[in-house]
Amino acid sequence: MACVVAATVPIVLLELLIDDRTVRLIPLLILLPAFPAAVGTVRQTVYAVAWVLIVVPAVLLYRPLPSSYDFAIVMVLAFVLGVLCVVTCRWRIRREGELLRVRSTAVALQRQMLRSLPILTDRVIVDGVYLPVEADRLVGGDVYEVVASPYGTRLLFGDVQGKGLPAIGAAFALLGAFREAALREPTLTALVNDLEEAVVRHNAFAQQTGEPERFVTALILGIDTSTATQAVNCGHPPPYLLTSGPVAPVQLGDPGVPLGLGDLSPEPRTVAWFPFPPGATLISCSDGVTEARSATGAFYPLAERMGAWADISPWEVADRLTQDLNRHTAGERRDDITALVVRRTN
Repeated sequence: MACVVAATVPIVLLELLIDDRTVRLIPLLILLPAFPAAVGTVRQTVYAVAWVLIVVPAVLLYRPLPSSYDFAIVMVLAFVLGVLCVVTCRWRIRREGELLRVRSTAVALQRQMLRSLPILTDRVIVDGVYLPVEADRLVGGDVYEVVASPYGTRLLFGDVQGKGLPAIGAAFALLGAFREAALREPTLTALVNDLEEAVVRHNAFAQQTGEPERFVTALILGIDTSTATQAVNCGHPPPYLLTSGPVAPVQLGDPGVPLGLGDLSPEPRTVAWFPFPPGATLISCSDGVTEARSATGAFYPLAERMGAWADISPWEVADRLTQDLNRHTAGERRDDITALVVRRTN
């Protein structure tokens, strides 16, 4: 209302100061209720309409139009436009309420899929950054999960083929299978076989509903009391181990085929072991990080950047990586970005 009154004052003053009777500015006031109708409440819009219906005739009585017919036209337009503004405002508020309820439901459902970081178990602290490429989505094609099982802490880093909402179905199937199998299966290979079957079942259902089949690149880790960590790589980029020396990808051997494509490989999935001592930091990134490009087309130099991050906390690593990646890409993302920082507790 303060803005409406403030906009009224100069129009009224100019109307009264201009001597030329052919130049009339006061009819412009009938447009003022459109502004509270666009951003305000119904009550504010009604107040603006009432204000216009008081000010306009008052000024026109003091400085009348050439004929009463012109006066009647201006007042009818002011009333009709005022009613339209009130109706429009009411429709906008109802529409915004519906969208808010839908988004709140979507947020609740999506947050059930991925837990908020950081995640703490008796073996590790997991922090990181998760940025779906679609800015209005909370979950994309990248997934992660950490489960404290009777056999140690199991970690899943996955990337579903595709991005955004179309990839959520396969992501949900993978996460559900991992949460169950991580507690049930004593070996990492048996766990991965369960994940393979879950993706295959999802693809069979997707084929029936006309949706495209998808594969999932994944890295599954098993951390127990041993200083060595088990890993099964299913076509996922290898993690990086931060130590005092040069930073390089962890050597896991043959990466294998993604989940959902196991029938294409004659070789069974095998477990690789690598040293992960207490106090060390492991970083696993999706291809949205490793394949991020600058404006000149240069890939993000992840290994080079991580050399100075070995002695800082996981949340500081995630924060520095996010800032540095944004600088490198100038804030332009073409894929979901996930970088998980795993610090092994003492």
